Amino acid sequence: MFEPSIGLIEVRSIARGMRVVDALVKKAPVRIHVAHPISPGHFVIIFSGGVAEVEESLVEGVHEAGSFEIAHVFLPAVHQSIPDALSGSFGAKPPHLEALGIMETFTVASTILAADAACKAAPVELVQMRLGQGLGGKAFFVMTGELHDVEAGIDAAKEKVGEDALLEVELIARPHPDMLTIYK
Repeated sequence: MFEPSIGLIEVRSIARGMRVVDALVKKAPVRIHVAHPISPGHFVIIFSGGVAEVEESLVEGVHEAGSFEIAHVFLPAVHQSIPDALSGSFGAKPPHLEALGIMETFTVASTILAADAACKAAPVELVQMRLGQGLGGKAFFVMTGELHDVEAGIDAAKEKVGEDALLEVELIARPHPDMLTIYK
């Protein structure tokens, strides 16, 4: 099922985060992909659905978060690979790797924005995405494709989120085939 929009809210309280989840799902029919604590004691909620439903739920969630809000994101035309990645569904592993692009950011929100920009800019495939848990609140994604496509994806992602949000970006040309075994 195609869900054209993504909403994200990050709050600085786990208890308030749970309250926000309840409020936003009561407001409109949306699908929760992520609703869990991340370091350092924050709570992140990522949900998808139709444009109007996600926007309604996001407004309600931000209102409910109040002064506990850290960040929120609304992507009304998200690339389909993002909801798939949030659900843990990645495409079939490519038979060979031409290039890998790894982007690590300081926030979950900036990783979602960067991955969306990369996938829209070039025919790259997400092979891994980790959002906050066990990463001190940071996040990262890994994409693969032809070298020039991965470079274009990296450029678009960097432009979207800006240098202040980026922790590290790496491009690996012709990675060793064993690199395929590390993605879960």
